[in-house]
Amino acid sequence: MKKLDKLIIRSFIGPFILTFTVVEFILLTQYMLKYLDELVGKDLGASVFGELLFYFSLNMAPVALPLAVLLSSLMTYGTLGEHHELTAIKTSGIALPRILRPVFIFTAVLGFCAFFFNNNIVPKANLKAYSLLWDIRQTKPTMNFKEGAFYNGLPGYSIKINEKLGDNGSVRDVMIYDHTQGGNNSRVILADSGRMYTQHNDSYLVLELFDGNIYVNQNDISVQNSDEQFVRQRFNESKIMFSLSSFDLSRTREEYFSDNKMMKNIAELNVVTDSLATQASTEKKKYVTNLDPFYMYMKTDTTRTKFGGRADIKKEIAYKLPEVTTGTLVMAKNKARNIRSFTTSYIERVNSTIRESKNFEIEIWKKYTQSASILIMFLIGAPLGAIIKKGGLGVPVIISIIFFIVMYVLSILGEKWAREGLVPVPVGMWASNAILLPIGLFFLIQARNDSNLLELDFWRKFMARLRRNKL
Repeated sequence: MKKLDKLIIRSFIGPFILTFTVVEFILLTQYMLKYLDELVGKDLGASVFGELLFYFSLNMAPVALPLAVLLSSLMTYGTLGEHHELTAIKTSGIALPRILRPVFIFTAVLGFCAFFFNNNIVPKANLKAYSLLWDIRQTKPTMNFKEGAFYNGLPGYSIKINEKLGDNGSVRDVMIYDHTQGGNNSRVILADSGRMYTQHNDSYLVLELFDGNIYVNQNDISVQNSDEQFVRQRFNESKIMFSLSSFDLSRTREEYFSDNKMMKNIAELNVVTDSLATQASTEKKKYVTNLDPFYMYMKTDTTRTKFGGRADIKKEIAYKLPEVTTGTLVMAKNKARNIRSFTTSYIERVNSTIRESKNFEIEIWKKYTQSASILIMFLIGAPLGAIIKKGGLGVPVIISIIFFIVMYVLSILGEKWAREGLVPVPVGMWASNAILLPIGLFFLIQARNDSNLLELDFWRKFMARLRRNKL
């Protein structure tokens, strides 16, 4: 590798690592905010949340790479132009494509690695991330007894504490409804004071109660041979132990989530896509066969010809014609309604299978397009940086955000059109890259010709040329 290549690569690596870290952090924060309400208040420990963030950071990497390449290439070649290093290199007889080559090769290798990562690592990370997120969602929040309010987090109990005394677990004026035996509040415990603490590695909550009464509704618990409807039992001290197993994080088997499209690689997605497409095609072919039983074919009864002539049959038909016509119309209406209902549900089922097949096919093409967009972003960022000749985090950040938004919007529109069947899936998924590629090539041509495309003088001359042509 020549000294020039080493200089350019070193100038690129630093901004790339910085921008990738920043973009990854922003995307991860924005994504995790959606689940913030489901994560807080469960006291799961830093290790669980660290594991969740790690898996989701792997999921965000393919999305962060294009923007990081765009921004870092803009900063690199903008800084070289701003410090007149780019001009000095060109003066020595080295063309712009040669200057771009080392970073282009690095970006091409990065795109290949991103495709491998997106196809093999991301599905496994998604499987672990979303299965862990599901388990966190099912976990109950930590106990939070509020003064004067009932707490129903412990199975079979409803507890109200009117006053908390300090941090040692002392409480005053406790009311407990015990539903563990069934019935409607069949057992009520009232205590003047108490103390709460945990035992056996926080596996059990112990509630010691002092100076209270236990009220039992005999009718609700079906006590026989008793003349008393309510029973009151006074105590000086009582202890109740609650199991906290329902608050622990229990892990679900990951195999239960493996059917989702985000948890599959391209080979597995192809199998599912082909299976769904075959199923939809088979359903279409069976439509006529399945619809046939809804029709009734009329057959002429010729058995009467053995006992009478044609005139007798005509008289009988003419006599019964009004009754037969009315019955036939009612039957025809019912048959039409049944056919319409069957056809509607059948079409919806077939369309649902087709949509599901397209969703899996979209996921296949997304792995290719996300990797290709890394090269597209380089072809936009590097020449544009050479044109504007501005480094740092000012102008490059603004331009990068604009192009990233354009790419994101075009990707979303293409994916939506592909899912709705307005365009073929490959066309919709590649539309964003196909639109941005000519823009990158245009910037490359302008940068190679040392164009002042983004300077005011260029546009003044351009408008003046247009006015002369009109005259």
